[in-house]
Formats: sequence, C-alpha cells, structure tokens
Amino acid sequence: MATDVLMPQMGESIAEGTIVKWLKKVGEAVARDEPLFEISTDKVDAEIPSPAAGVLTEILASEGETIAVNAIVARIKEAGEAEGESAPQETPSAPAEPEAPKAAAPPAAAAPEAEAPAGEKPKESGVRVRSSPLVRNIAREHGVNLDEVPGTGQGGRVTKEDILGYIEARKAAAPAVAPPAPPAPPAPAARPAPPAPPAPPAPPAFPAAARTPVFAAGERVSIEPMSGMRRTIAERMVQSRRTSAHVTTFFEVDYTNIARLRDRIKKSFEERNGAKLTFMPFIIKATIDALKAFPVLNASVDGDNIVYKQDLNIGMAVALDWGLIVPVIKHADELSITGLARASQDLAVRARNKQLKPDEVTGGTFSITNFGLYGGLTATPIINQPQLAILGIGGIRKRPWVVETDDGDAIAIRSIGVLSLSFDHRIIDGAVADEFMAHIRKSIESTDFSALV
Repeated sequence: MATDVLMPQMGESIAEGTIVKWLKKVGEAVARDEPLFEISTDKVDAEIPSPAAGVLTEILASEGETIAVNAIVARIKEAGEAEGESAPQETPSAPAEPEAPKAAAPPAAAAPEAEAPAGEKPKESGVRVRSSPLVRNIAREHGVNLDEVPGTGQGGRVTKEDILGYIEARKAAAPAVAPPAPPAPPAPAARPAPPAPPAPPAPPAFPAAARTPVFAAGERVSIEPMSGMRRTIAERMVQSRRTSAHVTTFFEVDYTNIARLRDRIKKSFEERNGAKLTFMPFIIKATIDALKAFPVLNASVDGDNIVYKQDLNIGMAVALDWGLIVPVIKHADELSITGLARASQDLAVRARNKQLKPDEVTGGTFSITNFGLYGGLTATPIINQPQLAILGIGGIRKRPWVVETDDGDAIAIRSIGVLSLSFDHRIIDGAVADEFMAHIRKSIESTDFSALV
C-alpha cells in the first residue's frame, strides 16, 4: 500500500511551503523518519522526515515549487510492492496504442498541476501560475488576477517585481481613463483632473533604486538569487521598520560576578547537565524578572488596543550559514538557570540542523539577539513583529572600571558589556524602557546566581 507524503503544516498561520531540495530520488530506498526533502516557509526552513519506510516511487512536486499544506508531494511504497508494481505504473489507465505509454507517461513532477494551491488560479491552458506566497498575498490585496501578469522568473514564475510593476502600471493608466467620465461640470472635473499620484502598493523589500542594475556592462560580477529565507528576512526587516517607531537605548553592564561564577563551575556544570554554561541563561533570567516588573514590554499592538501577554516566551535569535531564525523558549519563566541553558543550547543546535518543530518558531513575546559573539561592541536590533521590543547583547570584555568602595573610588579590572534595547516608541516611552534596562542591569550585577545554578 502506498503512503502519501504530504506538505506539512509548519505553524498555524502557514498555508503553504516551498520545496527547496529533494534529499532522495525516485527509486531510492528510504527509512522511516529519514530526512526526505527540505522546505522553506515564511517562518522556518526544515528537513521533513519520511512518514514511512520503503521506496520513493513518485515525486509530485519539483524543487522551487510552492505547495499548499496537506497537498501530496510524493508517494512511498513498501520495497516489495514497489518492485512488483513498477512496470504497470508507467501504463495509462485508458486503452491506447502500443506506443501510448511512452508518450503519455507524465513526468513525476507534473501531477500536482491539475490542482493549484490556494491563491494560484490555473490558466485556461491548464498551466498553473507559479509565484511565491508574498506575490499571491499582494495579488489578493490589490484584486489582481495572476493570469494577467507576465512572469519574468524562471519557468515563467511571477516575481514580486512583476506584480508590483503590473500594479503600478495599472494605477498609472487609470487617471488617463477616469477624467473623460465627467466632461461637462467644470468644478468637479477640475479637482480630479490633476489627481495626486496614487498611493504606491506595499513597498518591496528593497527600494526601487536597488532593483536597477548595480554593475556596469562588462564588469566582472557573480549573481545568484536570494534564497527563500533571505527574501523573507529582507521583507520582514523592512516591514518591521515601517510598522514600529524604533528607538534604541544602551546600558553598560558589569558582568564580573557572573564571569567569576562561570569560571568556577562551567566545567562541572557541563559534565552534570550536558550543556555549556554561557552568559545567555543569566541574561534571560534577568530579562524575565524585568518583564514581570514592566509587562508592557511583553505586549503587542492590535489596532488601537494593547494586548498584554500572560506567557513569557523568549525568542532567541540564532545565526545560520544561510540566514537567521528565532526559535522560542516557551514559558521561560518556569525554567531555572540550568533549564534555560539546556533549552537555549538545544534550540540553537536543532536550528542549525534544520530540526526545529513548527511550534518552536512561533508564539514569542519578547526576543533577545547576541551580536557580541565575534566581539561586536553593540548594535541596534530590529524588533521581531508583532513584539514591542528586542534586547541586544554586545561583546563582554575585561576593562578598567571605576568601582565604589568603603574607602572611596578605585579602578579595577571588570567584565563589561553593552546591552541595547530597541523598543516601539508608539507604546513604550523612553523612561519606561530605561527603567526596564536598569532593572536588568541591577539583576545581573547584584543577584547571587550561585544559589540558582
């Protein structure tokens, strides 16, 4: 009996995914839970395991194709069954001339063309309009039939530039047709005659100027298309800047107490718990305490309402060789320093191995990003929508530092780093943001963490 391989549901709001790469070929044996293919969605890139053991007999979706959730992308049969039925599968069900099987046998990736995923309308010729989820969203928002948009991408794919250019051209042509409608009345006609330029559609990920050639003819260049994840990152970063009124505040923090504790116990900690003891779990713990004291930083905006989140789900940005992803530590306030160390390391490792589960990249209420890994002093991170703030961790270095003692001020060698907080000034005032950061700094500098590890 054949097992259908479906496009998985990679999160509640995800309706489709793009096949990035098939890890097995037709006719190859596959074990249950062995990685079968890679997909990319708006939220995560992941390797999808095989639902059954057997032989991959059909691939119904080609690489680069966007498929609706729960659509069949391949079929697997048990080894003996696949061998016994391999010959009849090539023969069409209807009688035909002797040479018909050779001519009629469709390529493995052609089957899904009969049914288009949501948002893609088949053309009259029966060929589906190929496009990305972003393109189809733009088409729906502006009432555009993708059949009418010429595609310049590979295989006739409609790109974001194609749809935006089509919309701009359509709007630019509209004023020329509209004025003749009211010919006689001068007063009404005078107003619409010189209409203001129509409001542009949702801006693309990059300015229009960036889409013009950036190299001269004959110049030695190498060009490669952005990956699906890179396009998603670009779109979300620009969208976040358009949505939130970004302001960033910076605080210097003395990590000396934590650094000394780590030096004493990090080796034994790793032996006991199987996880390295970094600065991250201490910073997360201090952040959780501050979020409890200032709940507006653990909120989101819904129209004219502020939605305060009761759960404390901490997103942790992880750099990948091919992009960036933000897995989420759910209910982080319920974890100890040891639990936070294990959770953060586990999510980072599985993110780099494309093994994250769908619900592990959704539901975050506040995010933390570490750009001090390679010695960066500080930076101004972009808010992870729909959150209202993001904490940035700068590099921690030993520096000469003025400390207050009972005998007066003195200079000592301390482990100092800069924390930055980018916050949405629509909802969070500067004073509240600074109070939040002062709370984190106080927790890091004065908490006796040795009792919590």
